[in-house]
Amino acid sequence: MRIALVSEHASPLAALGGVDAGGQNVHVAALAHALARRGHDVLVHTRRDSPDLPSRVRAGPGVTVHHVPAGPAAPVPKDELPPYMPEFAAHLARAWAERPPDVVHAHFWMSGLAALDAAGPREIPVVQTFHALGTVKRRYQGPADTSPPERIAREAELGLRAHRIVATCSDEVAELVAMGVPRDRVSVVPCGVDLEEFRPGGPCVRWDTGPRVIALGRMVPRKGFDTVIRAVAALPGVRLDIVGGPPANRLGADPEATRLRAVAHVAGVAGRVHFHGGLPREQVPAYLRSADVAVSVPWYEPFGMAVVESMACGAPVVASAVGGHLDTVVDGVTGDLVPPRAPEPLTRALHDLLEDPRRRAAYAAVGAERVRRAYGWDDVAGRTERAYRHALGRPADEEFTATRGEAR
Repeated sequence: MRIALVSEHASPLAALGGVDAGGQNVHVAALAHALARRGHDVLVHTRRDSPDLPSRVRAGPGVTVHHVPAGPAAPVPKDELPPYMPEFAAHLARAWAERPPDVVHAHFWMSGLAALDAAGPREIPVVQTFHALGTVKRRYQGPADTSPPERIAREAELGLRAHRIVATCSDEVAELVAMGVPRDRVSVVPCGVDLEEFRPGGPCVRWDTGPRVIALGRMVPRKGFDTVIRAVAALPGVRLDIVGGPPANRLGADPEATRLRAVAHVAGVAGRVHFHGGLPREQVPAYLRSADVAVSVPWYEPFGMAVVESMACGAPVVASAVGGHLDTVVDGVTGDLVPPRAPEPLTRALHDLLEDPRRRAAYAAVGAERVRRAYGWDDVAGRTERAYRHALGRPADEEFTATRGEAR
């Protein structure tokens, strides 16, 4: 089957750690390669954000990345991209007129609108993954939300026009139904993890001091690193390592890193909080394996890849009881769930877990097994493929050839 993935701002080739580079980049890249391993021909369309990028790049067997010229060939914050989406859609329409895909899978709301505009004349089915919903972002960020004012209304429109919606967690389904999307048009497919890279066995990063708490994620306020700092301040001798954000040599110019350092200073734990910046993906598992506890307490979280990656590496987790964490963490079995933006409950959870090595070992073992059974990318690709069958109106057990979309 020919599959077009549309990801207007999150290129699968992009380096991680920037403000608009993170989980969606990883998701699109890993899904593309997993679908290709299942015999499909995958073309990823993303906006060209550098004049040095070629039109097309072979990213691996069965996967090609198409850099679509739309707007300036330079980085543009994703919330400023809507004016360039008609041009983006026009290029998609021309590409699909020459070689139409069997199905289009759009990632993020702007990608979905562009994909529908381009695919409509040829009646190509469009599957939509939002990755984050404007209603949720507005609820938690309020006036700080920089989304375009039309986002919420356009997402509701998109939810009704797309042939199938792929939600990444149960919490998102409830939000979609509240927007008017029929439940029977939604498939729940989680994000995945690379089980070869993120696994319990392997190198660890050792420190002379401990116990060690690791917090992994993009360095933006909603990730709740300040909550973790304040919680650790009440735990004498506990070291906190924060992994994420720009590279370490650029942290000094990062506003959020500066704010968090000030939080640590006021809390009296500046010497116990260590900022490592964004790391290459291959280095992250070693940090996670070295954690006595991995913490992720964002205010809201559409899925929460950091938690799944931590569990995959055998780290016991404490996570905020929001969004995708409600699906991935079985409270009291694979980790502990705590309220967001609440340092005191987090302090108690960390204290109790750090004092109980047997419970930490149990969480680590059961959590790693849960990830192996449900969150590997090959399994995620299979479940995504079933969503494509729904969009195409084909039986759930039908298989496809790689390039013609014909049943076999």
